[in-house]
Amino acid sequence: MTPQFWLWLGFAGMAAGAAAILFLGKRRTQAEEADTIIHGIVPIIAACSYFAMATGQGNILLPAGPEAADTARQFYFARYIDWTFTTPLLLLGLARTAMHSGMRRPAVVWGLIGSDLIMIVTALAFGLSTVAWIKWTWFAISCGAFAAVFYGIFVQLREENAAERADVQSDFRRNAVFLTAVWCAYPVVLLVGQDGLGILSPAVALAVVAILDLTAKVVYGIMATRETTRAVDRDLAEGHAAATPLRRAA
Repeated sequence: MTPQFWLWLGFAGMAAGAAAILFLGKRRTQAEEADTIIHGIVPIIAACSYFAMATGQGNILLPAGPEAADTARQFYFARYIDWTFTTPLLLLGLARTAMHSGMRRPAVVWGLIGSDLIMIVTALAFGLSTVAWIKWTWFAISCGAFAAVFYGIFVQLREENAAERADVQSDFRRNAVFLTAVWCAYPVVLLVGQDGLGILSPAVALAVVAILDLTAKVVYGIMATRETTRAVDRDLAEGHAAATPLRRAA
């Protein structure tokens, strides 16, 4: 299958996924509405990115490397714009799950988002670089920032999540492990793809990234939205403080 196939599949899958999340998500409380919007807007942004790449507006030609000046590679910069917006939103959603009863440590969330943005910007620099030592230095810095994101998830957010009831703790653990497992595959694909060692063909690299994107943004979004619905069901049944009703205009 051609690279274009995977780009258009990514666009269609993200558009359908956004519609599914916004349809399935409920808006009975302020928290539930916020989570629905957060997880619904993520695939909308990704759909725009895939449309740009499929139509040629989200990629440029770059030299394959200093030793291969006569060859070129497609560099899909639109995916980095996508990740700049969507991964912070996913982290915000995960933090809201961890602290379901109330956002007690906003500084931790900002630290997570800051580390995430450093990771993405340095990964962009890695992809743009053609000089080997510069490229791999950026890659190492990006991996370091990635480790900081994991610290925030599994140490700081986990500490806050320990104060929540058992079902919320279970939801957070499931979401954190799921999202981390998917995200860990991205640096591997960048490493062996056309922007790195060039082991994977362009079509295969695009296919893997498209599958990872759909999993992290659509599958995870539907899963997280349904978990929020179950948590709010219990909030409403037990009269928890987290179940702040959504005020609607008369």
